[in-house]
Amino acid sequence: MKTVETENEGLKRAYELTIEAKEIEAKVEDEIKRVAPQVKMPGFRPGKVPPNLIRKMHGEALEGQAIQAAVQGSVDQLIADKKLKPATQPEVKLADGYEHGKDAEVMVKLEVLPDMPEPQIDDIKLERLMVEVDKKAVDARLKELAKSQKSWKDGAKTKKAAKGDLVVMDFVGKVDGEAFEGGTASDMEIEIGSGRLIPGFEDQLVGAKAGDDVEVKVTFPEDYPAENLKGKEAVFDVKVNKVRVETDTKLDDDFAKTLGLKDLDQLKTLLKDQAEQELNGLTRTHMKRRLLDHLAAHHDFDVPPSMVDAEYNNIMQQLRHEASHESDPEKALKEIEADADDYKAIAERRVRLGLLLSEIGQQNGVEISQPEMNRLIAQAAQQYPPEQQTQFLQYVQENPMAAAQLRAPLYEEKVVDYLFDRADITDRKVTREELEEDLERDEDLEEEKKKAKAKPKKKAAAKKPAAKKAPAKKAADKKPAAKKAPAKKAAAKKEPVKKAPAKKAATKKPAAKKKAPAKK
Repeated sequence: MKTVETENEGLKRAYELTIEAKEIEAKVEDEIKRVAPQVKMPGFRPGKVPPNLIRKMHGEALEGQAIQAAVQGSVDQLIADKKLKPATQPEVKLADGYEHGKDAEVMVKLEVLPDMPEPQIDDIKLERLMVEVDKKAVDARLKELAKSQKSWKDGAKTKKAAKGDLVVMDFVGKVDGEAFEGGTASDMEIEIGSGRLIPGFEDQLVGAKAGDDVEVKVTFPEDYPAENLKGKEAVFDVKVNKVRVETDTKLDDDFAKTLGLKDLDQLKTLLKDQAEQELNGLTRTHMKRRLLDHLAAHHDFDVPPSMVDAEYNNIMQQLRHEASHESDPEKALKEIEADADDYKAIAERRVRLGLLLSEIGQQNGVEISQPEMNRLIAQAAQQYPPEQQTQFLQYVQENPMAAAQLRAPLYEEKVVDYLFDRADITDRKVTREELEEDLERDEDLEEEKKKAKAKPKKKAAAKKPAAKKAPAKKAADKKPAAKKAPAKKAAAKKEPVKKAPAKKAATKKPAAKKKAPAKK
């Protein structure tokens, strides 16, 4: 194989490879030997067909496979000989006009990973904001839980049903005077105003008392699941058995038992544990931000443009999706496009930090065990319908890129844990409000930097755009085009900087502000 380098600029490389005809012919011979045992031809025993006949019958297909194998082998050899570290899959193209028996010309373009500087991870100082879960916080959670679990008591016999009351009823539904399947129920409970029944049904129960017979007339929606009822008018003969009213929930052992627990003490312990997990998540998020800011400030190196572009496209895709659900999508999209340069800076920061964390992990023996990887894959499979989970598992096994994308967030967290162990950490007790305000302050500072950057200043040196927070990548955003993963059911988005669910959003902003994507 002959190799000529045609481009070497920054992290971009390009080569022209010449694969000699004799090398391709050797590959064809290898292909003939490989398929010979399976070839069948009248007059010959299996595996005994002469090579010249196999070539005559399947020569074109075998040559195509041979060229493909030769090209792949040549690219692999190029990468090994030049000690290249591809940042993305190389772009490989066979020159037009290839003729049988002639040399093959192949163009290879790729971007390589940068030569990483020695990571500066000594003398990292971090502050850990600690929040203690007290009785007051647990009691508040208990009251919120009780409020979400409504309790009811029977109203007086003269009580007329109103919005928010619970009606217990029997009914028979009819279309064109005939009862229909699924239109009959006994002692069914419905909260008036809940919107669980066909539009207009609940409204016609307002004012009814226990023992009343009510005729409810409704029209089934055009998109009703049952084909035979779509758009049909129906009459329901309703017998009101009881009208129940909401009552205060008693916070006692019986309440805990309705939730499947032993007693109230066990429920309080559970709520305390949940609160501690949430607060630990917020604390970790705060400390991780400080760690990443430290790393970003002490490391600067070129990053592959293709990786930045891919990350930028992920950011913009998510932001555009979110904008489509805003009250004024067009305005939201304009704001996003106006900040495109800032989001490009975010993408570059994210790629640089990702490469840096990977380098730190490799240098210090951070690994993900096979059991950990198996758990990751099993968890990801749960996001798909049961009938597609086997297909997803097969997809991950056959696509190293998909497996790598599942692995990346956990690997990052393990590297972060390694750096936490090395860092000089000082604990400081704060309230939950103070912790959340500190997290909010990070984002508000980014907004202020952005505004300041937008205002022209006299005699001011040009400044690099302030890094915003980049949105999370889904575990399988990038998939090889050759094969698609099964369609995923709706799932919560995953963020590299994970936040535990909080009673008050840790990054909540006034509605007028456009929330920046989460910074890595």
